[in-house]
Amino acid sequence: MNVFDTIAAVSTPRGKGGIAVIRISGDRAAEVADRVFRPKSGRLLSETEPQRQVWGDIFATAPDGKLINIDDGMGVFFKGPHSFTGEDTVEISCHGGMLITQSVLEAVLAAGARYATPGEFTRRAFISGRITLTQAEALGELLDAKTENQMILSRSGVKGALSDKIDALYSGLENILSSIYAKIDFPEEDLAEMGREEIERSVRLIRDEAVSLAATYKTGRAVKEGLRTVICGRTNAGKSSLYNMLVGREAAIVTEIEGTTRDLLEETIPFGGVTLRLCDTAGLRDTDDKVESIGVERARAEIREAELVLAVFDGTRTPDKEDELFVDELSTLEGKVIPIINKSDVMKKESGVLRMLSDKGLGEAILISAKSGEGRESLASAIDSRFTDGSLDLRNDAIISDARQYSAVVRAVERLDCVISALAAGYELDLCCIDAEGAMAQLGEINGHSVNEDIISSIFSRFCVGK
Repeated sequence: MNVFDTIAAVSTPRGKGGIAVIRISGDRAAEVADRVFRPKSGRLLSETEPQRQVWGDIFATAPDGKLINIDDGMGVFFKGPHSFTGEDTVEISCHGGMLITQSVLEAVLAAGARYATPGEFTRRAFISGRITLTQAEALGELLDAKTENQMILSRSGVKGALSDKIDALYSGLENILSSIYAKIDFPEEDLAEMGREEIERSVRLIRDEAVSLAATYKTGRAVKEGLRTVICGRTNAGKSSLYNMLVGREAAIVTEIEGTTRDLLEETIPFGGVTLRLCDTAGLRDTDDKVESIGVERARAEIREAELVLAVFDGTRTPDKEDELFVDELSTLEGKVIPIINKSDVMKKESGVLRMLSDKGLGEAILISAKSGEGRESLASAIDSRFTDGSLDLRNDAIISDARQYSAVVRAVERLDCVISALAAGYELDLCCIDAEGAMAQLGEINGHSVNEDIISSIFSRFCVGK
């Protein structure tokens, strides 16, 4: 890949549509466009006012050199740096048939452009400084968003909420280091803006802000990636009915016959403020049925790996020894279980299941009726309270949702802790600089001030061609 090439690709989804957009970017974008697009005004597209869309004819060159009019459409020229990529960019809109779109793209490539690689337009926007690496990642997440909260969080990242926060921490460390170096290099000139105590206070403030930022990952991850959630329980407790209630359709077969669900059913859904990667499992019981026993074993494996376990109990049934053993098993899962008592619409007030759960100390149970939908909001609130910070504003706050970003912030905090310890112990300032520079490098890696080329390539390879 040569970053000096002029590149082109279809930027709209493949298939039949009203229009398709072919994007061209690079130093020769206008030259390439002039060979295939002729405005009705008679002027070249490169001679028209930038960022002004004009109507014209689209041409391809025949083997004998003659121009063939293949379509008409709209063209617009964005003069760099006032474009998405920061380079000269042209967008040609043609009719959205698959064949005509491909024909226009081939004409553009024949006119001197190279076919873009996945994410190359966004990568050029990053290289030219139009967006940070964090904003580029958020843009990719926006394109992949499947829930409203994922879209809101990604949009916040694209607008720069997280990027600006990282830059503020980075600049704060930069100011501290410049003061330290001034004090080291010119001790008699009094050029340093901060004394030793003020340096320590400033480092602590930045460290605390970084800790608070790292804490947002719990919420960001729950929204972006979703929680691996398993619905489990004994046969006929209403697991599949709950699954259908959460999914919003009859996704699982529900019958009165025990052992109806034998294999795992999976679906990703928005629920409350988070995303659930939901899994319905076979009823837990001893069985001689070979197929059902495989399903039960798979269910137990999923329970062990889950981040959230929705343990369903039949509120109309008197608990027995098997129920108590099930609760004992759940008690070993360390806080990731939410007990759910189903059939609340027909259960007795003094439910034996409620007493059993209370005696076992499993936590407060959520009463639901999977049949009527009663208790849905209570369950959503219980999940949100465990996995999100209600004080965060997804639209405006800086929120980490990516493991790479989180890891870098955590490593920066570790280096800042070392700086604080060294300052408190009275070490020379030049020794403190080593870890301060390390923390700065970790923060710089998040926005792309300094980052491994392999990481950049991995990020942009996940984009589609044309973006």
